[in-house]
Amino acid sequence: MDYEKLLNLAAELGYQLMFSGAEIYRVEESMHRLLEAYGLERPEIFAIPNCVIVSAVTPEGHLLTRMRRVPGHGTDIELLERCNALCRQLCAQTPPPETVQLLTLPEQTRRYSPRQVLLGYGMAPAFFAPLFGGGWQDAASAFFCGLGVGACLLYGGRFLGRNSFFRTAVCSAVASLLVQLLAGLGLGESIDTVTISVLMVLVPGVALTSAMREIMAGDTISALSRTADAILTAAAIALGTAAGLALGQLA
Repeated sequence: MDYEKLLNLAAELGYQLMFSGAEIYRVEESMHRLLEAYGLERPEIFAIPNCVIVSAVTPEGHLLTRMRRVPGHGTDIELLERCNALCRQLCAQTPPPETVQLLTLPEQTRRYSPRQVLLGYGMAPAFFAPLFGGGWQDAASAFFCGLGVGACLLYGGRFLGRNSFFRTAVCSAVASLLVQLLAGLGLGESIDTVTISVLMVLVPGVALTSAMREIMAGDTISALSRTADAILTAAAIALGTAAGLALGQLA
């Protein structure tokens, strides 16, 4: 058994699980079960939202450690299910680690086209507008503003960079400016309703829910990290919206 390749496999599995949005306990438990199925006793696993560390002692007494850093990610339920199914298969059959094609999992997962994603960014605010008491004009305005925010998120990466705080603040300002522009053109009755509806696509609901879930599971470090991320995102939304409203009133 090549235990170095086995640890590489476990670290890659943990990376893919974390990148797909899995819970911390799921990542650690899956990696732990995998290593135990291959005969490693008492492996040590540590996972937080942006890092996975695995350490184990081989039967010969050699200490091996692997670490994978996880970049910013969202939630991919299909990739998560594929990783779970592969982990169960590996634990049951224990094939040689070098024969496992784990890196091909993301390629096998279906992806929405940019047009479909952009349409989703437009439809979500359009459905939120009636929920907040808006009429059909508010829904239409929210749809077009949502398209603008979606285009900013999808195609503005090279200009906005990878800083999520700055990107969220800019998108919030763009949303606020678009709402005022369309209201000035006669599309949209309530600026407040349309603005709130559009900003809902930027609200960190998943991050806050995940933080509460991690607190209940006892993963304090992960919970604090996700909570801080949610708070910073909310602050970016507030700052960007205020800046957009101020610029709109000056114009």
